[in-house]
Amino acid sequence: MAHDVAALAAELTDMAAADHRSAVCANSDDPAEQLAWRRLTARHGDRLGEIMDEYGWPTAELVGEEAARAAWLIAQHADRQLDVQRRALRLMRQAVSAGSAHPRELAFLCDRTLVNEGRKQIYGTQIAGVKDGAPVPWPCEEPDRVDELRAEVGIEPFDEYVARFSMA
Repeated sequence: MAHDVAALAAELTDMAAADHRSAVCANSDDPAEQLAWRRLTARHGDRLGEIMDEYGWPTAELVGEEAARAAWLIAQHADRQLDVQRRALRLMRQAVSAGSAHPRELAFLCDRTLVNEGRKQIYGTQIAGVKDGAPVPWPCEEPDRVDELRAEVGIEPFDEYVARFSMA
């Protein structure tokens, strides 16, 4: 079992590294690069589904902090696999309740899943686009409470967050 878990941790971190290398292709002007990104994230989403079948949510206790974060990233980018995102969200919620996963990461996955479902996000983590050089979030359920809700899960205030995305 220990060998299996070590191999799983290595596999998750390798998948996240491939994700990071390919992320620039997500919004590429080249359709072939966009397709390569979609195929990569779909393969990773499929594999995460298999991992969740076998292990449940891959927590830091199981696979280590880096691999647990990698699992979250893979779920976050499984945008065309709502079944995988919803399942990851459900399992991650349980892990957060048990103190085995980070509320901050759960908030990002929650918003991402809601946006992918065509619903309003809660924490304002998902950016719809840029208008006049300023990031514009997808609509939020309670825009007046976004910073309060973000603080509850350890996310910086919205203005600080989007400042990182702003065009200089």
